[in-house]
Amino acid sequence: MEAVASCVLSVCLWGTVSANERPNFVFILTDDQSYGMMGCDGNEQTRTPNIDQLARDGVFFDRAYITSAICTPSRISILLSQFERKHGVNFNSGTSVSPEAWAMSYPVVMRDNGYYTGYVGKNHSPIGDGGYESGLMDRSFDYFYAGHGHIRFYPKELHEIFHAAKSDTQVEIVQEGVDDFLSNEHRLEGAIRFLDSRPEDKPFCLSVCFNLPHDAGAGTMQSRESDDDIYKSLYRNIEIPLPEHYVAKADITEPKLPPHVLRASERQTGYDYSDKPHTARQRIIRRMQAMTGIDRMVGKVREKLHENGLDKNTIIIFTSDHGLFTGEQGLGGKALCYEHTTHVPFIVCNPMASESARGRRCDEFIQSIDIAPMMLDYAGIDAPTAFQGKSIRRLVEGPSEPIHDVIFTENLWATHFGNPRIEAVQDKEWKYIRYYANDSFPSSAKIDTAKQLGIPVGKMLYAVADESIAVYRHYVESPLKGEEPIFEELYHIGEDPQELRNVIDQPQFQDQLERLRAVWKERLAYARGTDPPKVMRYTETSELERKLKECLSR
Repeated sequence: MEAVASCVLSVCLWGTVSANERPNFVFILTDDQSYGMMGCDGNEQTRTPNIDQLARDGVFFDRAYITSAICTPSRISILLSQFERKHGVNFNSGTSVSPEAWAMSYPVVMRDNGYYTGYVGKNHSPIGDGGYESGLMDRSFDYFYAGHGHIRFYPKELHEIFHAAKSDTQVEIVQEGVDDFLSNEHRLEGAIRFLDSRPEDKPFCLSVCFNLPHDAGAGTMQSRESDDDIYKSLYRNIEIPLPEHYVAKADITEPKLPPHVLRASERQTGYDYSDKPHTARQRIIRRMQAMTGIDRMVGKVREKLHENGLDKNTIIIFTSDHGLFTGEQGLGGKALCYEHTTHVPFIVCNPMASESARGRRCDEFIQSIDIAPMMLDYAGIDAPTAFQGKSIRRLVEGPSEPIHDVIFTENLWATHFGNPRIEAVQDKEWKYIRYYANDSFPSSAKIDTAKQLGIPVGKMLYAVADESIAVYRHYVESPLKGEEPIFEELYHIGEDPQELRNVIDQPQFQDQLERLRAVWKERLAYARGTDPPKVMRYTETSELERKLKECLSR
């Protein structure tokens, strides 16, 4: 069965239902949005009235976590309900998701079980033979209006599929796609459709995936004359504070992590804005503007659902794929296991829920891999056995016993950009993080060589060779075989939620440390699973071979 998308899904309260009574789903996934960027999660300056209302009409989860704090593995984890260690795909893995694995992804399973499916926005998940160029993702939906990879703030400049849109800016182009899907008129040129219209006797699942407030989107904002005033002037007449515990690069006396653990000097230059107060503020303003644009779209989606008589049986989910540092404790970027990168906002708005179930805050743990099994639970569809998440349906329906006692997160994107391999486990009071040897070849040396020989720097930095597959598999398996950490952290997050004080060497906390080390070992094994990863070779060499084969077959 051919597979499907790169972003998401939705949920609801539903019992045993017939096919024409099942709920519709609209899932909205933002990019690089840390917890704390909206009114409903504590931000007093960013205007998000529509999302705040969505939270008041549904359930806001205060302890929602992703699995990996980087786009591709996080999004695939959502779709497959698997940790990265099991699904085996990242920017450095040299692999794409196999058709066999994608046949068990939530959109394919839903489509196979009578749902009309749509995908709008950004896809950042390589699927099938050839990854983004395989066409497998595009063909896996009844309605597809998205660009592969980054779509930035002005998507028309990168992706032909968006050329017929009336708007120029990302949020508004995505809005056109959502309106076209929901209106059932299907007039938008460029969209890929496999049916002339949405069957009225079928429930639908629409995934809406942004490239915002991610820096590849917000960083390309230009305040063009054609931009909405939100993106030109909003927030520019008020004083924007720096993040709490912000430290400029020039003021760092002792780095958060030792240089042999996190080689910050090799970090992607795209995050250099974090180093200075002025540039950090400017980027924060752009993200605030993007969030307000997304908020307006959320309001319009709800209006469109109401206009079409779909609001009473459509569940809306809103979350992010991970967070991002902007100078907090002197850090920039993502790919770490700290709260600021793994803790995300999460809202489920189910209009069919009882009054007592809505308008709540839920303090229980949930994780991104739980979304797919929960949604299938509500739709009356059996979850694939390959799923690693758990249905959180009972938490959506009302106060209930915890689904998870602990959360496991990881980073396997250990590359020349200085990021280490990391694993972390946490409960509501304590968090344990372990780091492994960081011996990747430095990005600075690659950049120097590329410039000397006239090689495109981007190709030198981002092309993945066949040998990367073996390196990545070693990263996955070696901790299971006894590889020792080079650095560890222990945080009493119940009292130190900002993770300011590493107490791992304090004798009075050694019992907590040993307890969490045992939990880590168990969760690591669970995250890996027992089956080989269902992946395909996806490297620079494989792509050249595939294209040569295509040429010879013509």
